[in-house]
Amino acid sequence: MKICFLIQSYKNPEQIYRLIRNIKSSSPNSIIILSHNSTYCVLDISRLKQYSNIYLFNVTTGRGDFSILREYLSTINWIFSNNLDFDWFINLTGQDYPTQSISELELFLSTNSYDAYIEYFKVFSKKSSWTIKQGYDRYLYRYKVSLINFPNWLNLFLKSLKTINYFQPNLRIYFIYGLLMIGRKVKSPFNDEFICYGGSYFSILSKKCLEYIHEFTQKHPDILEHYKYVINPEESFIQTVLVNSKVFNLSNESKHYIDFSKTTYGSPATLTKDYYILMKQNQYYFARKFDIDIDSTILDILDQRILVKT
Repeated sequence: MKICFLIQSYKNPEQIYRLIRNIKSSSPNSIIILSHNSTYCVLDISRLKQYSNIYLFNVTTGRGDFSILREYLSTINWIFSNNLDFDWFINLTGQDYPTQSISELELFLSTNSYDAYIEYFKVFSKKSSWTIKQGYDRYLYRYKVSLINFPNWLNLFLKSLKTINYFQPNLRIYFIYGLLMIGRKVKSPFNDEFICYGGSYFSILSKKCLEYIHEFTQKHPDILEHYKYVINPEESFIQTVLVNSKVFNLSNESKHYIDFSKTTYGSPATLTKDYYILMKQNQYYFARKFDIDIDSTILDILDQRILVKT
């Protein structure tokens, strides 16, 4: 049993080193691929040489656009181009952390009958975790991102234009993560036979699920092209590909603990020691997000729990 981890990071190197140390302490043979946005900070390669099967790629990513999914898919392509040997694939960020030892997770995965643990729901239905309007706005429009830094008075004016989103169906204006995104309605690839699904970006996929995604992107460039211009494509593309395949036994659950009840601009709550009891529940193997500059005690507690179990 071998797990391949993709860690997408951009800040706080010490926390990233700590995450790697935690994973490797209970699963020395695991593979870790670091997809690191070095725009904000640089990782010290010498700090990683003590571990085997560590690969570092410096990338440039943003939020809300295609860049996160682009690097996810680029990683998959690199994995199969280099014939890496693994059984499961798990994506994390540099602000995630295990809540149980990876050796326990490996045991769990070796005895289960599922091909993936991934949250999914029909985006354009009343059962969606988002409003139907949110789903439409995200995935039925082709957006162009403006990277221009507008003066404050113009930003206020442009934000006021968002009201047009409620009065006509063809144009959308959004300010997301500090970006101005303007979208026009386009013909989508979704229909009754190819349903748009959404859910958490964080999943646990078997190798055969990853192979299917890899082959799908090569066979259906038109669908990938559509996702290049939507909002938050990483929260839909993987679910849409796997669920519509109808060939996998998918567990509709995420193994990540995330608290969105106090979300700010789309970001989940920063977890502290006060969250430990909730994270301790056995159905979770990871949690996010953490910040050692705000509370490092919670990571000490998790380290101790994992060390004892290991």
